[in-house]
Parts: sequence; structure tokens; C-alpha cells
Amino acid sequence: MIFYTGDTHGKITKITNAIRKSVITANDTIVILGDAGFNYYGNDSGDRKTKFKLNEVGVTVFCIHGNHEMRPETIPSYITKTWNGGIVFYEEKYPNILFANDGEIYDLDGRKSIVIGGAYSVDKYYRLRNGFNWFADEQPSEETKTHVEAVLESCNWNIDQVLTHTCPLKYIPTEAFMSSIDQKTVDRSTEEWFDTIEEKLTYQRWLCGHWHTDKSIDDFRFVMNDIII
Repeated sequence: MIFYTGDTHGKITKITNAIRKSVITANDTIVILGDAGFNYYGNDSGDRKTKFKLNEVGVTVFCIHGNHEMRPETIPSYITKTWNGGIVFYEEKYPNILFANDGEIYDLDGRKSIVIGGAYSVDKYYRLRNGFNWFADEQPSEETKTHVEAVLESCNWNIDQVLTHTCPLKYIPTEAFMSSIDQKTVDRSTEEWFDTIEEKLTYQRWLCGHWHTDKSIDDFRFVMNDIII
């Protein structure tokens, strides 16, 4: 069975608790909708400890790229393979932890699912001022956008499921805004691009993380603490 949850930021307790309670078993897959937090430090000891613990529990963990983590393709230890019909990145030391390739379509329990990661970090300048990691390639590139649109065109703009980190502009949960952030300074280009996609696309459901809320709007769902199927 395929399960879905929101950002973990390197904290795997909700996954291990679900395994301990037998909600998730070794035969299952859990999808993290970005900001898994396993590649935040560039594969130093902080990342390795978390990945070792998670890999050992036996479930397959399928991660979408968020904004507070390195892209796996930029880390030399990652290699690729085909999984559920699409290309994924993984490390031989941690074969149960997989990272999606933007624009790939994966078969997830019979749902044809396109993955598009990335988002803008609203705390970008705070991170830069204080020496915390910020990643210049956090948002989808123009090349990625062109590729995604070509893939959707080849599907006649019809897909079962869309898995992203952030959401289309029309669905932004304004109640989740951080009061300390001047929203005029926030780059909404990814959300604006998602709007243009959503307008043309026929889909059964769209799931995203990033906004740290659990909320549904018609066929669109934000996931954070929940673990859903």
C-alpha cells in the first residue's frame, strides 16, 4: 500500500510510530511530499544517521524534492534506477530511501502520478543572514518546467494524481502565512506556474506539503501531520 505524509525535516518519529503501530508495514511505501530533510547537510554525519535509521525499518520511503534540502542529483553518492515506471535517485547504502525525478510519472497503487518538487523559501534571507543552508536551485528550473509541460502534453493533460511540494497560487492557504514575513518579498513564480498547469489539467487528486497544514479543497489536499492513503 502507498501512504502519503508531509514534510518531516529530518524527524522520522511519525513514520516509525506508524510502523510500530503496524499502520505501515515492511511491504508498504510512504511518500514524503518534500522537505524530507535527509539531504540537508550534504551527506555529512547528520544526514547519514537519519538515513541509516530510516533505511533499517524496511519500508520504502519515496521523497519529493522540497526547498530546504539539496537535490539528490547534485550529491555524488546518488545513482539512478527505474522504480514503478519512473527514474529515481538512491544511494547504495540506503536502498529503501528513494528520491523522485521531477517530471517523471510513477505508478503508485494504480495511480499514474506525476511528481514536481521545489518551492521558494520564505525564510531565505533569515537563513543567509544566520549562516543556515539555503539552496539556489530550490525551485523548478525553466528546463524542468518545459519538460513537465511536455510530459503532460504527451498524456493529453490527463493524469490520475499530482504530487508536488508547494501548491498552485489559487490554493495558497493564507491562514498559514508566517506573520514575520512580508509577503510582498515572496517569490510566487512556482505557484503561478502551477496555476497555469492546474487550469489545463484533468486529475483525480493533487497532494502537496510545504505549508505545514492538513487541509482539503475539493480534489486538492495539503498534508503535514496526517498519514493518508
